[in-house]
Amino acid sequence: MKYIFVSGGVISGIGKGIATASIALLLKAAGYRVAPIKMDPYLNVDAGTMNPIEHGECFILDDGTETDQDLGHYERYLGESLNKNNIATQGAIYLSVISRERNLEYDGACVDIVTYITEEILNRVKHAGKSKNADIVIVEIGGTAGEYQNVLFLEANRQLKLKRHDDVLHIHITYLPIPGSLGEMKSKPAQMSVRDLNAVGIQPDIILARAEKPVDASRVKKLSISTGLEPEDIISAPDVKNVYSVPLKFEEQGLTDRILGKLGLKRKETDLKEWRAFVESSEKATKTVKIGIVGKYFTTGDFTLMDSYISVLEAIKHASYKVGVKPEITWIDASKLEESPQQLAKFDGVIVPGGFGSRDVEGKVAAVKYVRENKIPYLGLCYGMQLAVVEFARNVLGLKDAHTTEVDPDTKDPVIHIMPDQVKKLLKRDYGGTMRLGAWEAELKPGSKIRALYGKEKTSERHRHRYEVNNDYRAALEKHGFKVVGQSPDNKLVEIMELEDHPYFAGSQFHPELKSRPLDPHPMFLGFIEAASKQKAV
Repeated sequence: MKYIFVSGGVISGIGKGIATASIALLLKAAGYRVAPIKMDPYLNVDAGTMNPIEHGECFILDDGTETDQDLGHYERYLGESLNKNNIATQGAIYLSVISRERNLEYDGACVDIVTYITEEILNRVKHAGKSKNADIVIVEIGGTAGEYQNVLFLEANRQLKLKRHDDVLHIHITYLPIPGSLGEMKSKPAQMSVRDLNAVGIQPDIILARAEKPVDASRVKKLSISTGLEPEDIISAPDVKNVYSVPLKFEEQGLTDRILGKLGLKRKETDLKEWRAFVESSEKATKTVKIGIVGKYFTTGDFTLMDSYISVLEAIKHASYKVGVKPEITWIDASKLEESPQQLAKFDGVIVPGGFGSRDVEGKVAAVKYVRENKIPYLGLCYGMQLAVVEFARNVLGLKDAHTTEVDPDTKDPVIHIMPDQVKKLLKRDYGGTMRLGAWEAELKPGSKIRALYGKEKTSERHRHRYEVNNDYRAALEKHGFKVVGQSPDNKLVEIMELEDHPYFAGSQFHPELKSRPLDPHPMFLGFIEAASKQKAV
């Protein structure tokens, strides 16, 4: 196997995940089997217990692993499902080594960080490759060069390079800012981030030069001289409107051939036809569809972030491009809707995504009521479906106190309640990795819109929840038109609900956004966007 390490410098959020996913796609298109793996420097064992505002979306895999959002990028670009072997946090690595030490598996040795931790890192890298029978393993190192947090990942990189020099490549993504007061692109921060790598014994083989604009020849020359790389090994990576065009931009600059040449490999094929067609179709769309996302995980200080719902955003794009429309997405603070839900009239479609807790819940319920009554297409994801049930129970069934026990444990009408197996876990404060996680099968009801969209009898979808629709209220909900059109094979769990006599009003207990792909949009998002594209917003 060959190994490519990808690091970042200067700033966080520089785009390592997109770059790693793009490189993986290009190498797959060149005829090679690839296995990406994310090395995250935090000490959390997984991403499941972290605040999405702080760390971004928690992406769930088929096997239930709660991962970093970059795994979503990998899956979307590769069009493949990954598993627990494609993620390793520093917390999980330390936990594994310490557990072995406690079991005397090191025969009484003094267990040091080097080499025991670095050996565990490399074991996981190699295992990721073997598990997918890969030709090339692509290792994304979280954080930025110069931080203490990721130095052990870089040390593992250095050690592997010493042992297998010709089989290991390092790609460094760095940033060239253009300060507004100067109006000139500056290369010094990029130079210093490479020096940070040099300080821990790593010389990058290729630089991806991120900037607002394409990096000019003058800056490339400066970087070449200061880093010791040939100019051809410095790839310009300017900001783009469409992240799915990034692989094509890299291909145009010869990145694939530079990588293969340095690893002693030859291109077997070039298979980017479908990807190129997808990108071209996305850029041709002219009709706009206005989508409102009602959430609470996207504000930090004075800034609005999209990372908390990145998979929802991408699923909207996939479906929109397939339908031939351009999505115009607005982030709506749920706290501002309780008193004035009529602001939703300007949207062609509304989504309430997943979430937890009581904050701003009444604003979301008000949003659901407004779009239901005003026939605006609606898609509720996990919590978004549960709150649709709460709203319907209150305003159609007449159960004014109806609620989810997650918010009101003493509600008279618990239309959403905790799953029985979750009660003991919460009492023990057993939170990490204990929800209903991963892919579970659902049977789809014949004659429903959802069944028609899927075009099949069953589906397997990814879950992350502790609460469910209370079956005691199921008959009443269905009698009044809110139908269960997807359920678990044993009929005990509600998976999808659909409202009759509405352009599109559907909710899923699972997260369909996690399995949407650029070349294969998710059926529930397709149905939603198709309905929204026919809507005439006020």
